[in-house]
Parts: sequence; C-alpha cells; structure tokens
Amino acid sequence: MVQLKDFTRYERARILGARALQIAMNAPLLIKISDEDLEKIKFDALKIAETELESGVLPISVKKPLPKKKEGKLQKVVVKQLTDEQKAKMEAVEEKDIGEEGELMELARPDDEVEDEVSGDSSSDDYE
Repeated sequence: MVQLKDFTRYERARILGARALQIAMNAPLLIKISDEDLEKIKFDALKIAETELESGVLPISVKKPLPKKKEGKLQKVVVKQLTDEQKAKMEAVEEKDIGEEGELMELARPDDEVEDEVSGDSSSDDYE
C-alpha cells in the first residue's frame, strides 16, 4: 500500500480533486461514514475524499517516470583549473579587446540637460 508521504503535494491535490468530483457526482462512498460525521463536515466532497485517502481505501495508482539510462560508457568530465596568472592574462586580453572595440561614453551632466530644455530645440513643436 502506498503511504501518504509517498505522494507529492501536486499528486495529492490531483487525487483529492478527482475523487471529490466523483463524490460530488453521486459516486458511492468507499468508507462507511455516519450521518453525524457527514453533518459535521457539512457533506463536503473534498473532506470526504480526504478521509478516504487517509484511510487508504482509494484504488489509486500514480505512475512516476524513472530517469532513462543512457547507452554507452560514462565519460569523466575534467574541469580545467586556471591559475591566477592565467586568469590575469585572460582578463588583460578581454580588457584590451573591450578598449579597442568599445565606445567610450561620457557621463551625462545635469547642466547640459537644462540647457537643451531652455534653448527651445524640442521636437514637441511639431505636434501642436
């Protein structure tokens, strides 16, 4: 028998939802519940399904796919460790490439932005 802890919360939700739907559609109950207990849970199909699941009477099976085996030999992956000197050389080459290819940009100055607005060269005049 499958234990409740063997189900993930998603599997549990799916099982309870499916069984509650069956009970709501007048399927016969799989356990004997007294009228008093039904009134306590207010004839809630989800609570009844949860009681059935906890008692272990639900004929439910969950298919969980297992990982597939790869054919052939396993290969060991070797990770190349870089020394500090090699890292420094690589960084120097990258910085040189960036310096040659990259475009130097200046920081925006607030004074420049204010002058543009005051000069009246805005393109908003076209929309009036």
